[in-house]
Amino acid sequence: MASYDDVMSLSVRRGFLWPAVDLYGGFAGFYDYGHNGVLLRRRWEDLWIETFLGLSDNYYLIDTTTILPEAALKASGHVDHFTDILVTCTRCGESYRGDHLLETKTHEEHEGLTPEEIDARIRELKIRCPNCGGELGPARAFNMMFPLGIGPMGKDRAYLRPETAQGVYLNFKREFEALRRKLPMGLAIVGRAYRNEISPRQGAYRMREFLQAELQIFFDPATFADLVPIGAAGSEPLRIAWAHEKNEPTADDVSSKDAVGRGLPSWYVYHLIQVQRFYLNALRVPRDAFRFAELDEKERAFYNKIHFDVQVKQESLGGFKEVGGVHYRTDHDLKGHESGSHAKQSITFGSSKLVPHVLELSFGVDRNVWALLDLTFHKGERAVLRLPPRLAPIGVAVFPLVNKDGIPEHAERVYAQLQRRFTAFFDDSGSIGRRYARMDEIGTPFSVTVDHETLEGKGVTVRERDSQKQIRVKEADLPDTLTRLLSGESSFVA
Repeated sequence: MASYDDVMSLSVRRGFLWPAVDLYGGFAGFYDYGHNGVLLRRRWEDLWIETFLGLSDNYYLIDTTTILPEAALKASGHVDHFTDILVTCTRCGESYRGDHLLETKTHEEHEGLTPEEIDARIRELKIRCPNCGGELGPARAFNMMFPLGIGPMGKDRAYLRPETAQGVYLNFKREFEALRRKLPMGLAIVGRAYRNEISPRQGAYRMREFLQAELQIFFDPATFADLVPIGAAGSEPLRIAWAHEKNEPTADDVSSKDAVGRGLPSWYVYHLIQVQRFYLNALRVPRDAFRFAELDEKERAFYNKIHFDVQVKQESLGGFKEVGGVHYRTDHDLKGHESGSHAKQSITFGSSKLVPHVLELSFGVDRNVWALLDLTFHKGERAVLRLPPRLAPIGVAVFPLVNKDGIPEHAERVYAQLQRRFTAFFDDSGSIGRRYARMDEIGTPFSVTVDHETLEGKGVTVRERDSQKQIRVKEADLPDTLTRLLSGESSFVA
């Protein structure tokens, strides 16, 4: 079992991520990535792009500004509705999210409550300020966006974007024309978003500056089901915790037929299946550590008609935690921007004129990176990150067994050859066991050792991280062997 301190200690020690600006005592809600963290994050992003843009030939990656004018966010509803419930101590002035206070006390989620309901529950549970024990003041709504004043006098009001999605909606009509007027059309952004969280906590799980990977799929609700049939995928059971079950520590296996029978559109179920495949097959998350959690009408975001969180069980964070979501946003966003901008967002598609509906696949990149660190961290006689080979920051390490007899020079030639094809690392410092241990801690799946037998033409040894077993491979075969192992095309057999 990985504790938060265990994972964070390894993360800091081995260059994954850590609290920002710690030179000045830290900066709450902000984290920096080190050299290995950036590589892990980019591997995840590349796999996400390959997986979800690969669902259709008409899905594309774009990038947009991170600062938006007030008018656009007024039209989207964020100015009026993008709020959390703020509770402040009357004695010390410390601020808290109301639902977090209740969650800490009851160990259950309390999303969607009004300020009045939060106040009533705080009185009922006799909750005091966690910092000083003082009385808590009345709950109130708090807008989480960061405001900006644009221009030399700051007269033009704007905000840092609270989600990447609005950049997509603002560019919908331009891309629809540029992509030759086809639906469904998918536009994705992988980029930064900003939320002024009341009480950032649990490390990289709740941040004020964070990375999102979101795909917005624009579609005609009358034809979408025919264009994305469930087909053979429909036989895969889904891990689902319905709204009344999500405070339970598990989930049920639900057939696609049963999910549709409970009112979910078949096209929505199809995309749940694709998301589940990404986690179970590509990221290799254990099945019992994954689930979808339904949010009811009070809990889900104001723009969603159907909302399932993607949750991964993380011991370092105390159980199932949200890492993404599948959201049916209807035509809310495009109609809001049509009203605010007075520019028509309706299109002619086939014989129909419509404002397209939107299905959003949304993922917190930082949360997924932390989840991978949590799930793959194992601490026994040695600490090891059992990352899937494709996600490991370093794919292969090269070591000379000893630093004499021409072995280091030969090892450097092997390293130079592999470096042209892989993210490789050369290390000749310390004992061979210590070098293996360092690579195990950053998740490097394979280590190549050059020894005296190598100089005799008998190949190199390749060590597999998890089993610690070794095989002998001819130098000429080494690049192709590693390619197959890292891609998963072949398995390591000692």
